[in-house]
Amino acid sequence: MASNIGMMDSAYFVGRNELLSWINARLQLNLSRIEEAASGAVQCQMMDMTYPGAVPMHKVNFDARTEYDMIQNYKVLQDVFNKLKIDKHIEVNRLVKGRPLDNLEFLQWLKRYCDSVNGGIMNENYNPLERRNKGGKERNIMSSQKSSKSLQTNNSQNRASGDKINLPKINGTKQKPKTVAVESDSSEEIQALSNEITELKVSVDLLEKERDYYFAKLRDIEILCQGPELEHIPMVVAVKKVLYASDEESALAEAQEIVSASQ
Repeated sequence: MASNIGMMDSAYFVGRNELLSWINARLQLNLSRIEEAASGAVQCQMMDMTYPGAVPMHKVNFDARTEYDMIQNYKVLQDVFNKLKIDKHIEVNRLVKGRPLDNLEFLQWLKRYCDSVNGGIMNENYNPLERRNKGGKERNIMSSQKSSKSLQTNNSQNRASGDKINLPKINGTKQKPKTVAVESDSSEEIQALSNEITELKVSVDLLEKERDYYFAKLRDIEILCQGPELEHIPMVVAVKKVLYASDEESALAEAQEIVSASQ
């Protein structure tokens, strides 16, 4: 079944740039980082495009910023999976943290699944902007109402108090606020944050290269184990048991039993 995609599947070798291009082209978005899809809204709409009308888009929050709002999106997605009988567990607690690797792997799985359903062909009749507007219209109205009430309250308080903020006087003249020092501090802070972001990007790239290296090694082992002259050897059976297992501890124990029984 399409939902049963193992970790050694070629889907998990799809890079970030290819994934972002895939998402942006189909949903008319402009994502530049994988973490921007951590809210779950992108995944919901991709399923809506794959199965038109299957996702209640009015429940999907594309403005989700808090973990609570993100979790609500993933609940919608899990309900869709259940309705479509897609056997895929969503690691919500990891995804909402915005960790690049966790979100990358989930999007790699999603791309593989959607492509297996529609053959990788874009649905030309699907209007992503219109579908998002249907979901966001009600929230935008509510947000506008809240902002309006907040402004009315602030204006009422200001009129009631009648207070004015006066700058302190020195030698009979009003002192101008000192902004030079503040601007200097802000520039230094921005530069420090920029350097930190650059270092993090380098670290992520190194981690991705290391991951790809070990995935390639595991893939070579998998191909070797699938050879007709080796696949029934107990040691090879034990290795495949570990490769394809979802529970590492029980798989290792079973593999050790297989090897012990063959001796």
